[in-house]
Amino acid sequence: MRGLRSLMRSSATKQTERAAEDFLALRGVSFEIRRGEIVGLIGRNGAGKSTLLKILSRITTPTSGRAEVHGRLGSLLEVGTGFHPELSGRDNIFLNGAILGMRRHEIARRFDEIVEFSGVSQFIDTPVKRYSSGMYLRLAFAVAAHLDSEILVVDEVLAVGDASFQKKCLAKMEDVGHNGRTVMFVSHNMMAVTRLCERTILLDEGRVVADGRSSEIVSDYLRSGVGSTAVREWLDVRSAPGNDIVRLRAVRVRTELGETSEAIDIRTPVRVEMEFDVLAEGHDLIPNFHFFNEEGVCVFIAGDHDPDWKRRARPKGRFTTTAWIPGNFLSEGTMVVSAAVSTMDPVVVHYFERDAVAFQVIDSLDGDSARGDYAGPFPGVVRPLLKWTTSYEPIESERLAMSINS
Repeated sequence: MRGLRSLMRSSATKQTERAAEDFLALRGVSFEIRRGEIVGLIGRNGAGKSTLLKILSRITTPTSGRAEVHGRLGSLLEVGTGFHPELSGRDNIFLNGAILGMRRHEIARRFDEIVEFSGVSQFIDTPVKRYSSGMYLRLAFAVAAHLDSEILVVDEVLAVGDASFQKKCLAKMEDVGHNGRTVMFVSHNMMAVTRLCERTILLDEGRVVADGRSSEIVSDYLRSGVGSTAVREWLDVRSAPGNDIVRLRAVRVRTELGETSEAIDIRTPVRVEMEFDVLAEGHDLIPNFHFFNEEGVCVFIAGDHDPDWKRRARPKGRFTTTAWIPGNFLSEGTMVVSAAVSTMDPVVVHYFERDAVAFQVIDSLDGDSARGDYAGPFPGVVRPLLKWTTSYEPIESERLAMSINS
């Protein structure tokens, strides 16, 4: 089997500046990746992800244990790694291929495809030290993905570059995996991890704390509260968004069962609630939410249409209003929610808290969401599971042949 095997009790020793004691970036890490697997690697900053990839790429040597790599490995770890700055883009393509053990005619056969993918054909004979970080990354990824390596190791390729290039990268990595090559993918983009990888490894403080199905590992990771933005609260009314009429006190994202969560299964309902204090009575207040995806596109705006409070002045007191979003409606990815309260006639916005909370919509690969059995790119602002009907009428083979011939 061509893949990766890692057995490391400790590795990549780092020495602090203030003391002579050692810091172990990885401790007791042990896993195996089989040929053709696409595996995600996630964890908070400092968890040891980049150190692990450098060990697998033979850039860093572990202080103990071993890492076995069976097959030619191409890596894209960070901008600035892997290219000689004084050489042109053309020369670096051939240099990287030679390092992988490829012959010149093999590299030449892939050359045009690499340049076209990277989009830097105009500067292919320019030294790469003059490239912008985006140009450098595009060419580096194109080289790593198109040359004949059995294993592709990628660290945060989506951190640089525009949205269209990021989509090209994901599509290419899916294609690489479908062709039987092994991919190890590090990213903080949970949507990309769940879409691209069936399996994900979670690192925390240099240890493997979870290894399994991507949707489950990502959900557990987000629910752990690491950087959670599913809840925003303002405990002091004087500093809360608003004015003398109304003040925002909290915004929360909850599951169907009422648990606050940053990870929502695409198939289940999600509720977003707003808690606010009415300080002056006599105003017809309309709470509303504004939902944006990770590209900044407004997915939809929802205003409170609770019939008990429609066109009715609210008395003083604390209110909690909840918007229910059905399952199989939102598309996968990050959903960022802004919260507001306004009045009509005349229109007055009492507060608008931009990016109050956020949550991840995790798609399912079980085949029972709108995605079905398709595992590739699935664009769109929303992803409804529509009702489909089909009618069928049998046709005798003779009649069918006649209709085709005619």
